[in-house]
This record gives sequence, structure tokens and C-alpha cells, in this order.
Amino acid sequence: MPAISIKGIHMPESPIRKLVPYAEDAKKRGTKVYHLNIGQPDIKTPEIAIDAVKNSTIEVLEYSRSEGSETYREKIAAYYKKCNIDVKAEDIIVTTGGSEALLFALGTIADPEDEIIIPEPFYANYNGFATSANIKVVPVVSKFEDNFALPPIEEFEKLISPKTKAILICNPGNPTGYLYSKEEIKKLAALVKKHDLFIIADEVYREFTYDGAEHYSILQEEGIDDNAIIIDSVSKRYSMCGARIGCLVSKNKAVITTALKFAQARLSPPTLAQIACEAALDTPQSYFDDVITEYVERRNTLVEALEQIEGVSVAKPKGAFYCIVKLPVKNADDFAQWLLESFDLDGETIMVAPAAGFYSSPNIGQDEVRFAYVLKKELLVKAANILKEALKVYPNA
Repeated sequence: MPAISIKGIHMPESPIRKLVPYAEDAKKRGTKVYHLNIGQPDIKTPEIAIDAVKNSTIEVLEYSRSEGSETYREKIAAYYKKCNIDVKAEDIIVTTGGSEALLFALGTIADPEDEIIIPEPFYANYNGFATSANIKVVPVVSKFEDNFALPPIEEFEKLISPKTKAILICNPGNPTGYLYSKEEIKKLAALVKKHDLFIIADEVYREFTYDGAEHYSILQEEGIDDNAIIIDSVSKRYSMCGARIGCLVSKNKAVITTALKFAQARLSPPTLAQIACEAALDTPQSYFDDVITEYVERRNTLVEALEQIEGVSVAKPKGAFYCIVKLPVKNADDFAQWLLESFDLDGETIMVAPAAGFYSSPNIGQDEVRFAYVLKKELLVKAANILKEALKVYPNA
């Protein structure tokens, strides 16, 4: 039998999706499953985006330009200006989701066996992207006890080697919900400038900041235009995960020129989705105000309910819509599977994402899970109660 590639063997499973078969089996048995495992918002997509596709007069669904349509990129640039980020359309490449933007970025800046430093826990697919690009992830641990704040810059500097090409952050963070402060971003900027590295910032949750805090982008920081690369997406901002539209943004012309070659190799991003996303940029501010209010209430509801459960601790998020929860269990992977296979409360159970998959270092996060508070408040309360009752009878607590 022909052999599978070593890369394929080493490609990690998604901790977010690997339990799906167990959830499907639970549903077939008649159990209702509350999905707290994946960041799929239940907020309605702006009607203006849906209508743009419905009312399209396109007769031939053609390829778009490899870098994305010019009108869409012009409108993206205008959006960034409202965010105090001064970029032009030529600094932007439209991609098939933020995932492709990150793959283009890694392919542009790193060769096989090069290294990328990432504060962990981090978005689990970073491991998969690194494996695809034959790049080594070098983790620097942020701690639950510190609410996952940026580790000391000295910890980053210790890890820099001749193979190091970039530092990658997610701001606000998935899975932690941590929002890096302006001061923390400035420290990272000074470090990459000092060592002539790239800094890649996954800023797809830019709008989702709470308690009066403001997002500070790496492209707002002066003096690092040649170092900075932004990864962005419409998935969460406009509740358009299925559109699969993102972008790579950089003022470094060599980065854009090189990334465009990767974009040309895959031809173009989806045409209809670009039409929807271009229209979505006209979404009124009231939409976001309402969404943020809703997520703050959901966060507070969930955190309060979880903190009332004996043995459970929560790192309170400042952004995005995730939180890391520490449980009184030995192995959260086993617990998450047990919830779907062997437990229900009045015919209902929950699906969570085991947090070990969000770490690159071995044996960290074994007693942690990620909750995505993308359900209505009353369902979050119900989910917390299911967790409470499950922990009472779980055999490996």
C-alpha cells in the first residue's frame, strides 16, 4: 500500500472538531447537544450582505482578481482608516478566509524548519498551518493565573534563534479572550524591530472588546511597517463564517508582492462572497453596538454561572467570545468525550473544546476546556448547570 506523508501523519487533529462524531452519535440517540466547542456566532448576518447576493445581476460567475476585487479592497482600506490604521488597497490581499491569509504569510516569510514564536494557548489551527508549511512552532507559555497576559518580553528573547522568523499573536485572543494592551504591543514591536523579525497579528476579533478597553493594532504602531503583517476575516465581525473571506494586510511591499504569488497559484477568492462582504462594510455602527452589548451580557452570565461550580475556575476574557475554564478533572479530553458518550441531564448535554489542543507544549492544559459563549444567555445558564451536574458523577474527577 502506498505510504502517507510524514507531514500528513504529523498533521494534528482539531480539538474543536475531533469530537464531532461523538456529538452526532449523541444526537442520533435523541440527546440535545449545546455546542460550546466552536466559535460559530448565532448573531444574524447583516441583511445588507445577504441582499447584495440576492440582488446580484451577475450572469457569469467569473474569477475575480487574485488579490481580490479593487472596489472591495478600496472599501477595506476605508474601514481600516476608521480604525486608525492607515493602509491602501495595494497593501491588502483578499483571501479565502483568515486561514488562507495566515498560510500565505507563513509561506512568504519562512522556509522549512524556520521557527515562529507564539504565546500559548493559541488558536489550535496554528499548529496545523505550521505543519503544512514545515515550520516549527516555538511556544512561550502565558499563564492561567495571570489571565493569559503577555509573558515577559525576556521570555520571548530567550527563544529567539537564527531560525526565528516571526512572532505570531492573536489579539483579542482565541482561545483565551485576552486583549493585549497598547503597552504590550509596544514591547513586542520593540522586540521585533531589535531582532529584525516579523510580527504577525491575527486581529479577526478586533471589534469584540469589553469593559471600555480599546483594541490597539500592530499597524497603529509607528516604525514597524516593514515588520508587521495583519491577518483578518469577516467570519466573526459580520457573523459570516461561511463566506470564507479574509485578508492579509502589510505595508511591506516585498511581503505583498510575494504573497500575491501564492494568491495567483490558487487563482482567486470567491466572487459572490466578496460581493456580500463589500456590502457588509456598510453595516451601521448600531449593529456592532448591539452585538457587543449582547456578548458582554453572555460573558458575564457564563462566567458568573461557572464560578459558582465547586472546583471550577475561569480566566475572565476581555475580548472575543471565548474563555478558558479549569475543571476538577484529570483529563479534559476524556471528560469532553464522556459528556457526549455517557452523560445527559434530562436528555441534554454539552460539547466543549479540550484546551490541551490549544497548546504546543506537552502536558499543559490537561484540566482545561474552552467555552465559546455564542449561545443565548438562558442556554449558557443551562449549559453551566449541565456541567455542574456532570462533574458530580464523572468517574475520573
